Parts: sequence; C-alpha cells; structure tokens
Amino acid sequence: MHRPTKRLTRVLACAAAVPVVLVVAGCSSDSGSDSGSEKASKESKASASTAGDAAKKVAPATYKSLPQACSALSKKTLDDLVPKGDSKAGASDDESTRASCSWSSLDNNGVKGSQYRWLNVSMIRFDSDVNRGSGEKLASEHYAKQVKDAQATEGAKSVKTSAVSGTGDEATLVRYDLPYKEKKKDVTSKQQTVVTRVDNVVVTVDFNGSGFAGDKTPDAGELSKDAEKAAKEAVAAVTESGKSASPSASASASPSKSADKSKSEDGSKSADESGSGASVKPSASKSAAKDS
Repeated sequence: MHRPTKRLTRVLACAAAVPVVLVVAGCSSDSGSDSGSEKASKESKASASTAGDAAKKVAPATYKSLPQACSALSKKTLDDLVPKGDSKAGASDDESTRASCSWSSLDNNGVKGSQYRWLNVSMIRFDSDVNRGSGEKLASEHYAKQVKDAQATEGAKSVKTSAVSGTGDEATLVRYDLPYKEKKKDVTSKQQTVVTRVDNVVVTVDFNGSGFAGDKTPDAGELSKDAEKAAKEAVAAVTESGKSASPSASASASPSKSADKSKSEDGSKSADESGSGASVKPSASKSAAKDS
C-alpha cells in the first residue's frame, strides 16, 4: 500500500533536482558567452579606433600663405591692362587665407571718347581639415563653384567658356558681354573671368573694358589674352611666396577653425566669394564715366 507513495516521492525529488542542474549549467554557459562578447567588443572598439585614426590623416596643404594681392602683378602688366590705374586692396580678416586687389583706369579723351578698364585679382587658400578633407580637395570644389558663378552672371550675354593651358593645375576662362545704358546710350562691357587653381589655392582674375562717349567697344579677344596673362602672373606669385618649406611635415591634420566656418566659405556666400569670380556691375563703369 505504501509503494506508490514512495515511488511518487522519488519522482518529485528527481524533478525538483533537474531545474537546479539546468540553472547551474545555464549560468556556466552565460558566463562563457559574456567573456567572448567582451573580447569581441574590445576588438571591435580597437578596430574602430584604428580606422578613426586613419581617417583623420589627410594630406597637408602645399601652400601655407598667400602673396600680397596688390603686388601679385608686375608694373608692366598693370601699365598695359590698367594704365595709370588706382589700386585698392580688398578687406580681409586673414590675408594668409584670403587676399584681393582691384585696379580701375579711365583713359579720358574728351569728345573723342574714353576707355574704361577694371581689373580684380582675388586669392583664397584652403587648409587641410580632418572634417572637410584636404586643402587641394576643398580648393578644387571652390574652383568649380567659381566657374559656375561666372557662367551664371545676371544679365550676361553671349557667354563662352574655354580651358586655359599653362596656368596652375586647372584653369578656365569665362567671357561674356554685359550690356547696359549710360546716359541713354547703349554701352557694352566686355567681361573676362579667369579662374585657376594651383594645389590648395584658387586665383580668380576679373578684367573688363568699356568704351564711353562714342568710343569703340574693346576687343574681347585682346582682353582675354590680357586676363590670362594676369592669371599666370598671379599663380606664379602664389608659387613663389606661399609654398610650404616642409610639405612632408605631419601627415595628420587636426581640426581647424575653418571647419567651423565652412558655411561661410562654401555654403552662404562670404565677402571673399562674392568679390571673386563675380562680374563688375555696370554701376562701377557708370560711376567712372560720370567722373570723366
């Protein structure tokens, strides 16, 4: 009569013992899993850190400074392009990064007419930055933007674009006519814009000419040659004065202040961008004509 009871007691005892074994085994298994997970996590973090260090290494900028913009062109070139012209340096918070200079000239021949010339040279230098890329990459992007801005000048007619050889790493000439009224008379300004890049520096030369008081409109082809000549001289000035003394210095660039100013340089137009590569407004020529 007591055998079923004893058997049931043994079964219950065994059943109660099973979960304990499973729990112990489970704990042992989890412990091993955690150990492997920690190891994998550490390896993953180490790999990510190595990849991050590699990503922060960008090529150092070739040019560390810019020449004085108003001294970038020879006296002979200035005499040819803007005879007896007055120079005006552009405003800049840091001339080692941005520099510009403009010259205006009015050859007043009275009733025989007058010839007006305006020349502007602007330079912008890009430093390598871990967040934005190498100086050369940033300069190339800005170069492309400058060309597009010149091509899209408001009011421009007969826009023509051509490559320029022998000037920097890449160079483009954008030429167009800019018609306007001067004392109820039709006047056409012949605009030439040469945008060129040499490593991490972009140089933009704007040169335009107009004939007033019945004088003939200057030849666009001649103005283009003059603008290209000025661009080559400006690039040569950059090469001579701004090249790094130790280009193989540190290959790792740390975050620069330019990263915080990226919007002003490549997003919203900064004063420098609007002053380089943009056409001179008719009002500039009109003012010169009235002074005559």
